[in-house]
Amino acid sequence: MDHYQTSAIGPITHQIPSRDIPAHTSESVAPGDIAVGVVIGRASEYFDFFVFGIASVLVFPAVFFPFVDRLQGTLYAFVLFALAFVVRPLGTIAGMWLQRRFGRSAKLSLALLLLGSATAGMALLPSYQVLGAGAIALLAACRIGQGLALGGSWDGLPSLLALNAPEARRGWYAMLGQLGAPLGFLIACSLFAYLWGNLSSQEFLDWGWRYAFFAAFSINVVALFARLRLVVTHEYERELDANELQPCGVRELLSTQGNNLFIGAFAALASFALFHIVTVFPLSWVMLYSQQVIGEFLAVQIVGALLAAAAMPLSGLLADRMGRRRTLGLLAVLIGVFGLFAPLLLGGGTLGQDAFILIGFVLLGLSYGQAAGAVTANFLPRLRYTGAALTTDLAWLIGAAFAPLVALGLSARFGLVAVSVYLLSGAACTLLALRANRTLSLRDQDPTTL
Repeated sequence: MDHYQTSAIGPITHQIPSRDIPAHTSESVAPGDIAVGVVIGRASEYFDFFVFGIASVLVFPAVFFPFVDRLQGTLYAFVLFALAFVVRPLGTIAGMWLQRRFGRSAKLSLALLLLGSATAGMALLPSYQVLGAGAIALLAACRIGQGLALGGSWDGLPSLLALNAPEARRGWYAMLGQLGAPLGFLIACSLFAYLWGNLSSQEFLDWGWRYAFFAAFSINVVALFARLRLVVTHEYERELDANELQPCGVRELLSTQGNNLFIGAFAALASFALFHIVTVFPLSWVMLYSQQVIGEFLAVQIVGALLAAAAMPLSGLLADRMGRRRTLGLLAVLIGVFGLFAPLLLGGGTLGQDAFILIGFVLLGLSYGQAAGAVTANFLPRLRYTGAALTTDLAWLIGAAFAPLVALGLSARFGLVAVSVYLLSGAACTLLALRANRTLSLRDQDPTTL
């Protein structure tokens, strides 16, 4: 009897013979063990990226762009912030090439070494006052290194987690892998809040901020060994091979399932658009245009991260009850409604700004908790490993890479209505992608229905 795989955004029309599904024997890897590896790996990666994002507001304008005003310096920093997402697909492609030739553990070791080195290298950079434009160039190079490394660190564990999850609890297990995001932000924000609150402004800008980047390197070392301990064991290798989670050619992927690649990227776009709008952008807006104390605002964001982490399990329950496609659609609508009220909240003083953060983080937890479900199972088995990685890369690039830059730049010129437009466009793209996927699924099942 054939088994059918269901994607988060619609049914998959190909059939997977039962021999391709590994039997869950006593030597099989439990979904919970896979989830631990995913959370550890993702938390360390998100921590690195959030350290850079927060520093783009609190540190880089003064240290690397002192020759322009604070707004322009922050916008320049956000340009560098986006670089990592621009090069991330290239890192994924290079990582797939390395894995085919040298193995998964060699690729992962090299990627995480580059990620940790690029992050720690930022802590050692001279300021603009010492090296001039060379300091900015070195910061950009380190940021590019982060992006290449993050693309190359794809290990296939999220896809393996989705495939090994019990059929009735796929939404729950998809959520587990996403917990690394609020955990990474929680640690990064807490560290900066501590440094900001316990050092003078001069101490913080001279040397205090560098500790956050050194901490990122230490966390990466721990995460490297934790992930290698998982992915190089015989049990994991057997599971990955049995599910055909191996690299494929990008040209083959584009020619055979290019539609899935782009539909998958846009299906979760509302969540990715919201991601940096509630994490990085509000900090820049408060820093530039609000009277709220930065230390207090960071504390509110820490509470927001806890709320996002608490909302993620609820997203799993909703997805298992309603279906992940309907859950993504419903949350896209809610994000759109939230976007309509964004100007009122962000422009409403301390109380409104705090409400924006707390409500936004709850929506982020609910929506991002199922974002991975839109990319893990919508491909043929032999294309799933590379397809899921590149779909995620595209979602980050299209939805999140330029969010702080666009939101701050347009809001400074035209007002906070720009935030509404950004979030509404992300919600509309998600709804259109879900509709397109449904149409394609119906056509593939029965061409006469169109």
